[in-house]
Amino acid sequence: MMKPPKDLVREEVLALAAYHVADAAGMVKLDAMENPYALPQAVRREIAEIVSAAAINRYPNPQAPQLKARLRQVMAIADAFDILIGNGSDEIIQILIQALARPGAVVLAPDPTFVMYRIYALVNRMRYVGVPLNPDFSLDCARLLAAIEEHQPALTFIAYPNNPTGSLYPEADVLRILQAAPGVVVLDEAYHAFAKQSFIGRLAEFPNLVVMRTLSKVGMAGLRLGYAAGSPAWMREFDKVRPPYNVNLLTQLVAERLLVHADVLAQQAAAICAERDRLGAELARLPGVTVFASAANFLLARVPDSDKVFAGMRARGVLVKNLQGSHPLLARCLRITAGTAEESAQCLDALRNSL
Repeated sequence: MMKPPKDLVREEVLALAAYHVADAAGMVKLDAMENPYALPQAVRREIAEIVSAAAINRYPNPQAPQLKARLRQVMAIADAFDILIGNGSDEIIQILIQALARPGAVVLAPDPTFVMYRIYALVNRMRYVGVPLNPDFSLDCARLLAAIEEHQPALTFIAYPNNPTGSLYPEADVLRILQAAPGVVVLDEAYHAFAKQSFIGRLAEFPNLVVMRTLSKVGMAGLRLGYAAGSPAWMREFDKVRPPYNVNLLTQLVAERLLVHADVLAQQAAAICAERDRLGAELARLPGVTVFASAANFLLARVPDSDKVFAGMRARGVLVKNLQGSHPLLARCLRITAGTAEESAQCLDALRNSL
């Protein structure tokens, strides 16, 4: 007799829920931290020419030398450190966890944070330890250091700044974590373009440091490209776990060309930061709304009833992320991506009329 999934699928997987992406057709989409701006027409023409000439009948070069050289140049990654590329930073997270998933090994992170750290840890049968943030979403560094001492994690993730809170932890606290951690410390700098803070220039100080980033937030979400930089000794081991041809040819070609126009991406990031700050000030004026400081391209706001507000905003054509139920500290919280000025106006109107 054929067995059903519940008899064959691992218990850890049965207990999980799939990562949910809401249908955003026809909506003002402010739920996924995407860059709202289109590329200039001249840049689009460059991309079209490159894509039209791409040898898509051939496998891509798995080492992506041109792309890595451009990343090294634009992101100021010293020659002494290797670069690992992935199908989004999600795959980089998965690769690192798979490489370190010895029986009994621990993944540790402040909590709440990016949910995929926990999911990939559980799927790979590592023990996940979430260390609660303070109620204002600041880092409880003493508690985190105590947890590091107790659990001796093989892998520690620090989102810098954090998702979904937007918090940028003090540099001194991050340095204390790097000095205390016995294993690899991954600084997830997915939002570095908005925070203007980075540890990528300090890789030489900490052999256990890996700096991970994604290009999704700066306008390339559809390309799915993540990368990590660290010591050759660590990156060689991680590269063994990387699937062959994991970053496709079109992503390699288009991302390399877009990085030539890093000035355009930087201008768009600056516009997003300005709109984030303007939107945050307007939200804070609404009755019953608390807005938390953010160094990313989104805002976290607590409202009187997030389920009601989320539904009301959706009915008015604006999609945000409702975090109610995802973590006790995130009760009644919405995460709102900074969009264009027009999108902000629609967001404010929808939120105001949904309170």
